[in-house]
Amino acid sequence: MFDLFSWSHILILLVVALVVVGPKDLPRLMHMAGKWAGKARAMAAEFRKSFDEMARQTELDELRKEIEDLKKNNPVSDMMGAMNDATSSVNNSVAEMTDGAGQVAAESSAPVEGAIEPRSGEFEVTDSATRAPAPAGSSTP
Repeated sequence: MFDLFSWSHILILLVVALVVVGPKDLPRLMHMAGKWAGKARAMAAEFRKSFDEMARQTELDELRKEIEDLKKNNPVSDMMGAMNDATSSVNNSVAEMTDGAGQVAAESSAPVEGAIEPRSGEFEVTDSATRAPAPAGSSTP
């Protein structure tokens, strides 16, 4: 606190003030010095407070600017746009593959070269639209 003066310097100043001002007016002088010191501290605190507020406001302005830049150059929205474009192109290609009645165009039923045929004892699984009729004594339809 008293980096400028040591305790011996302060004691010498008090003795000189007591001799020059006198014991009668010394308390009033110390009271005025205390008021000035209080005003100086209040001004320093106000300056520090306004400086901190300006720094905080500057930081907030920078953050707002960064947020606006992120909103403009949002990589997630770019990816969403690309995904929407890809989805619409897939939908268009599916629509091209379907005929006017909404059914998929018939593919040739010719066997594909190099297709694997079932081995002996294995069954080939196919989708069947019709079921075989149940035996006469069975309860399942």
